Amino acid sequence: MAPDVKHQKWWGWGADGVPEFNYTNKPAFAPFVKENLGLDLANAPVVGPPSLDELNVPESRASEDDLAGLRAIVGEENVELDDEARIVHWAGRSVRDLLRTRRGDFTRVPDAVVYPGDEEETRALLAAASERNWVVIPFGGGTSISGSLNAPDAEERTVVTVDLGRMNRVLEVDEHSMLARVQAGILGPDLEDALAARGLTMGHVPDSFTYSTLGGWVATRSSGMQSDKYGDIADIVKGLRLARPGGVVALRDLPSTSTGPSVREMIIGSEGRLGIVTEVTIQVHPLPEHRDVIAYMFPTWDKALLCMHAVARSEAHPTFTRISDAAETSFSLSTQKAPTTTLKKASAFGQEKLWDFLRLRGWDTDQMCLSYVCYEGSAKHNAREKKIVKDLVAKHGGIVLGGSPGALYDQKKFDTPYLRDFLLDRRTIGDVSETAAPWSKLAAVHRRVREAAGRAFDQIGRQGFIMCHMSHSYHAGACLYFTFAFVLGEDADDLAQYDAVKSAIQQCFIDCGATLSHHHGVGTEHKPWMAQDLSEPGVDLMAGLFHAADPGANLNPGKVID
Repeated sequence: MAPDVKHQKWWGWGADGVPEFNYTNKPAFAPFVKENLGLDLANAPVVGPPSLDELNVPESRASEDDLAGLRAIVGEENVELDDEARIVHWAGRSVRDLLRTRRGDFTRVPDAVVYPGDEEETRALLAAASERNWVVIPFGGGTSISGSLNAPDAEERTVVTVDLGRMNRVLEVDEHSMLARVQAGILGPDLEDALAARGLTMGHVPDSFTYSTLGGWVATRSSGMQSDKYGDIADIVKGLRLARPGGVVALRDLPSTSTGPSVREMIIGSEGRLGIVTEVTIQVHPLPEHRDVIAYMFPTWDKALLCMHAVARSEAHPTFTRISDAAETSFSLSTQKAPTTTLKKASAFGQEKLWDFLRLRGWDTDQMCLSYVCYEGSAKHNAREKKIVKDLVAKHGGIVLGGSPGALYDQKKFDTPYLRDFLLDRRTIGDVSETAAPWSKLAAVHRRVREAAGRAFDQIGRQGFIMCHMSHSYHAGACLYFTFAFVLGEDADDLAQYDAVKSAIQQCFIDCGATLSHHHGVGTEHKPWMAQDLSEPGVDLMAGLFHAADPGANLNPGKVID
């Protein structure tokens, strides 16, 4: 691998050396999995990923002339051809990608991975791709779960993956305007550390934060957990630079503009189809004086949803508002560690007594829903907002659990993706689908998606589980984020089983009037529904843009639309 460029392991989520999910210190987890998936963790066979040496990695098809051209642009040390580098970059981290990778089902692996050091080298690579008819795929952190990084299976041309990991610096900060000019290859933690050294934050924290990049967020139209306060990436980006075969699109850092259709909006979410984002100017904010995450509990999902709608319409403006449905609440409680200290044992005892008390009040504790709300600002500001939310929670039948559960959530918020590898080792699928809809439709979307998933589980003959949380509140609606799981059948096509469930959920989004994806992008996974989401004429407009911008189909072809 190129020096000083961080990568995830080739077969799963995260870096090598990160301990796998441990359930043995969580006494409720194995019973929860047994009840909801029929999987006996104590006796289930564990089949981890193979050694890369055991797999048949296709050889590079790059000619010596191709390689000489690449080395002339970025230097010999920044052109990688070894198997591991090419497999790390051949796909993202969707379930489909991981299933195929673990069994060595490699179709079109990149022929070379290159690491440009600046914008001019990136532009030169794209010019060479156009001249020599290569396919170029931009690569940030490799966290895509929508198929944005795979070359088409039948692609015969030389495939070059352009990893922006060397372009990872904060170039300039305008503290008067609160803008920062940043290279696109910077990872989330490195960006926040650089800003924090100046007392600033971007505030963009997606689930993939640890391993994803600024350029990847822009290319996929990302949204972070804290979007209620800081906005989605489209709100945060105030200027950018896009390298293209014939030059660089330079959009200045303007607060707003009325100069025709928005080129900035065309680029955000284009997934490499128009070029490679090299630099982004983002809005930044002072680090908050205080940060408090408070947990609440509601008797039902409907009451919790109505409360979060009321919060969105109130004078309070939290950093994020989140509610888990009953299924996700039950899952969250199952991941609690066994108490090992006197204080923790007392806390666990108090929790059980609270559940007893709620049952006496008439709550069905199997239907209760856990909520987290984050407040940032001065002590006075946070106190005022907490009071507003507390009153609304009480009005909708909820109770305040306090800051301890919220602080634990804040510490563990990036851990869930590691559970997917744990499940795959046990022939169990765990995946996500997310959408957004108006407030008036959210309850129906939640109900109908769960019903559609249930029918899909019945169709494939598997016991399945689906849970959901609401997040990313807006004036008009919010995001619903579904997680589903089932144990793969022994004698059936694993991808066919997965597709049956995933497709049922995605189609239900469309049928309910919700969007195809709120923040995971399109790639190839969501492409079949684009015409239903945007209308046929809308897809035609997008097709015209892509064809005009890339008539040779050299720039990440096959993504978003055909």
